[in-house]
Amino acid sequence: MSEREATAGFRNAGWTMGQLADDVKLTVHPLRTADGAAVNGFLYTAGPSDVVACIMHPREFLATHYLVPELLAAGYSVFTQTSRAVGSDLRLEHEITLLDVAAGLGFLRVTGFKKIVLIGNSGGASLYSFYNEQSLLAPEDRLVRTPGGRATGLADVAMPQADGIVLVSPHPGQGVVLMNCIDPSVADEADPLAIEPALDFLDPANGYAVGPAGAQYDGKFVERYRKAQRSRVERLDATARHLIDERLAARGRGKAGGSRQDRIRGAHTMAMTIWRTDADLRCWDLSLDPSDRAVGSIWSNDPYATNFGVVGFARFCTPEAWLSTWSGLTSRANMFRTAAAIEQPLLLIEYSGDQVVFPGDVERIVAAVPSRDITRHSFRGDHHGQSLVAGEVPGRASAGEAIRAWLIERFPKASEA
Repeated sequence: MSEREATAGFRNAGWTMGQLADDVKLTVHPLRTADGAAVNGFLYTAGPSDVVACIMHPREFLATHYLVPELLAAGYSVFTQTSRAVGSDLRLEHEITLLDVAAGLGFLRVTGFKKIVLIGNSGGASLYSFYNEQSLLAPEDRLVRTPGGRATGLADVAMPQADGIVLVSPHPGQGVVLMNCIDPSVADEADPLAIEPALDFLDPANGYAVGPAGAQYDGKFVERYRKAQRSRVERLDATARHLIDERLAARGRGKAGGSRQDRIRGAHTMAMTIWRTDADLRCWDLSLDPSDRAVGSIWSNDPYATNFGVVGFARFCTPEAWLSTWSGLTSRANMFRTAAAIEQPLLLIEYSGDQVVFPGDVERIVAAVPSRDITRHSFRGDHHGQSLVAGEVPGRASAGEAIRAWLIERFPKASEA
């Protein structure tokens, strides 16, 4: 089986693989991180180039990302890679995932690429922005521990620096996203059906309505709702820390000659179940941070199915993963903070009908960036750059053309320099 055949069933495979020229070469590269984890890289080449564009997500498999064909058409090489948490973010800690990024970029430097451009799409934007922040620091100034207390090892790892950054539909971080979409009306974390009526976003008495016009929540409800969302995250943070402290205390007793039960409890990691996480008011009330989006979330336009169902953000995670990735209060993969380290040339592309990234989020990210070379584009499309109405050019196609033009202007290939 060829490398192309091996990727045929992946996400966007039909879009991506169907547009590749016959002379494009795809090679697969198993990689080892500094702490011994296994990740994989997929290198597309279309002739000689010393510039490579990288695409990665902390928990999704992007081997056949939709932007690959446009980049290759311009003669650039493209590298997509996995993290150790692809397909299961139960244990995803962003600080540790930076080791995965470093392994991929280190491979590219050894391979001979002189210029590396990071293309952060959706959650890949907050991951790459976090990596960029840490890579620009002196090793001794990098983060030593995760929010859950695990040693990061970042001070001992070579972290190749990027020469340019592209952000496409960049949400500000999984923790920030969840802070806005977590349901604050959960009255009891042990009972996914327990509802506090005064905070119920699906109650018509609070402004909810079915239909294309959507809900209309008044300002006082929105303010009360946002405050309660933060309070729920604070409670979940406290639960996560308590679970970690209990396990570490038992582990300490076990090592000091404690009981067999201490050894068992010290080895056991309790997973947290976070119910009802599809409740961002902006998805149901289009007057809040208005855009071209339709009523509904990235999951569905039926909030009952997605908010109460099993599928959703952060549904199952370890306490460490909650604190590092999903808590809007403790996660460091927060672009409102890490964007302040983007000094390289930056291209930012937003989609006007995005149901995850809202205009206010993008403005706040851009305001934090110190780079003097910022280019922005907005194209019609949903979060994945697909058409909002039948027959129009999908935003992903326009995004690809814009990235290609930006790369050609700022990062000419060796043969063109």
